Amino acid sequence: MYLGRVMGTVVASTKVEGLAGQKLLLVQPLDDQRAPVGGLEVAVDTVRAGSGDLVFLVGSREAALALEESFVPVDAAIVGIVDHVGVPDRSSERKSAPGAAKRSAR
Repeated sequence: MYLGRVMGTVVASTKVEGLAGQKLLLVQPLDDQRAPVGGLEVAVDTVRAGSGDLVFLVGSREAALALEESFVPVDAAIVGIVDHVGVPDRSSERKSAPGAAKRSAR
């Protein structure tokens, strides 16, 4: 699973049978600090996300399984809308971690 921000919509007049009636959204993948990672992706929306929403996605085989008709050819599927992301401060972990001085001295 990974985070993303919905940037827009994709309109396709012709789709493979398993995608008929499914909304496609343009998503920017994000890291845990919500910074962009890589390029924009097209993802099938299974949760009715909207423009600007912070979402979590699954990719590859899991994306194909997120739809009612399994094994539809998709690379990414939105499976949730994020309400809150809690990430511990990593800079304090590195400084206070046991053996941190030994690792940095090597």
